[in-house]
Amino acid sequence: MDLPRFRGQLIPPLDRAIIKALPPLLIIATVIAVTLNPDGAAGVINRLRTFVTSGFTWFFVLYSVIAVAVCIWIAASKVGKVRLGGPKATPEHGRFAWYSMLFACGQGIGLIFWSVAQPIMLRDESPLIPAGPNPGEGGLVWTYFHWGLTAWAMYCVVAVCLAYSHHNLGKTLTFREATVDILPRKVRRPAGVVVELLAIIATVLGLATSFGFASLQFTSGISSFTGLEAGPAVWVAVIAVLGGLTALSAFLGVNKGMKRISETNSILSIVLVAAVFVFGPTVYILSNMSQTFGTFIYQFIPMSLWTEAQNAAAPMDSWQDSWNGWWTVFIWAWVIAFSPFVASFIARISRGRTLREFIIGVTLIPSLIVMVWVGVIGSAALYYDDASDRTISGAVAQDTSSGLFAALDMVPVVGGVLLVIATILVATYYVTSLDSGTYALAEFVSAPKKSGPWFRVVLVVSIGAVAVVLLSIGGTAVVDTVQTGTIIGAFPFSFVILLMIANLIRRLRNRDKVVKSLEKEVNDPYHRPEDEVTEVHGLPVSAESVPER
Repeated sequence: MDLPRFRGQLIPPLDRAIIKALPPLLIIATVIAVTLNPDGAAGVINRLRTFVTSGFTWFFVLYSVIAVAVCIWIAASKVGKVRLGGPKATPEHGRFAWYSMLFACGQGIGLIFWSVAQPIMLRDESPLIPAGPNPGEGGLVWTYFHWGLTAWAMYCVVAVCLAYSHHNLGKTLTFREATVDILPRKVRRPAGVVVELLAIIATVLGLATSFGFASLQFTSGISSFTGLEAGPAVWVAVIAVLGGLTALSAFLGVNKGMKRISETNSILSIVLVAAVFVFGPTVYILSNMSQTFGTFIYQFIPMSLWTEAQNAAAPMDSWQDSWNGWWTVFIWAWVIAFSPFVASFIARISRGRTLREFIIGVTLIPSLIVMVWVGVIGSAALYYDDASDRTISGAVAQDTSSGLFAALDMVPVVGGVLLVIATILVATYYVTSLDSGTYALAEFVSAPKKSGPWFRVVLVVSIGAVAVVLLSIGGTAVVDTVQTGTIIGAFPFSFVILLMIANLIRRLRNRDKVVKSLEKEVNDPYHRPEDEVTEVHGLPVSAESVPER
């Protein structure tokens, strides 16, 4: 008997048909509309982005603060002792494998892209942190902020909602069942369909456009040491290779596929950072990390609450007139848009952890890894940028994805080897991201039934096909437009997440003897009489036997 036992709601056939059929139709329509009229689509999306940035920067800032506050509350209060999967559950994965998988699905590919690009792009323009004698300090500190504690808290707060709902209450690992029971009974069914549609569409478009950008960066990495020129044929070949690796990983499953690739990611990442530290400007890196870590701690609250209030005094002509529009709002929206698949996969692999251990493991540990990674590689990039008359700045201005490779190429002795390692990491980190997204998407579509390995392979192929269409028909401009549109979609989805957070708080505060008994019941490892009347997926043979919760 697979645990936890199912205690959720069976989806009516009509609702299931809508959830399965409507997202592909909407995604196809979106791709056709953008490719037929990329300029028009870009114009509409830019106007929407201006609307969101101009009127709701304060909302994204408040949302991020709420995420951090909820994580602190769970970790510091008595509910932190609650164990995912019931009081007797044990972790399914060791700590190294667990950290490796959650980091790989969450931000590995983002760090590869931004660990050099953002410090370089912000070295001369970093609000709240005055320019001083140390060049680029502000850029490093803002990169710590955007990819560190707050971003991970935003993933974590969604993941903990899904994890408690699934492992302790026997619900399916979906946004629908983690959210709708806080609503009036009459609106739960339609609200559940809408929530699930938003999660599925955000996951598919987010993964497809990221697939496109991963192929672009992987090509930049290959070009850095082979001279191969990028083009549609190369992009398609890269997508085919990465898609094939992901399909294999998805077919093998979490323990044999995702786990092994994630652990390989971690080992290669340690080698990369250690090599830059040892062979690069070691003394400067140590000094800069110490100083910028202190600045980050000192400026954390001001950065967390900074909304550029002066921009709210008058209507904004374009989101490009706002620093937050380029950075904080953009990145927070990116995190929200990626939450459906990142958070659901983190929730899936975290059975057996207490909520306190879960919060610490998903926020503090990855944040420290981010800061060390950015501190070492970003500091080295700034050092080499100054030493080469801003060669790296020029490379980033021309192609953002080339920043890391331009910096690594300047590391003495091992630079060439590091270019190869970084290129491999682009591939493997994206494979793990797509793999985790595939698991989440399969759960959204097939729950409460378990998805088979071939179904996950089909999902990988489908997502890869969307990426190929976007790149081959419209090129990078279309991919960028669709991704920006997906991120704008994070604005309405954030209200779903806030509702889900409120539901989690309600559930934890109302956790009485009846709920504790339910947690033990759905996670009882021994045979129970009800197991005689369940089918292969753990569902009751008769729909009427599903308890109303």
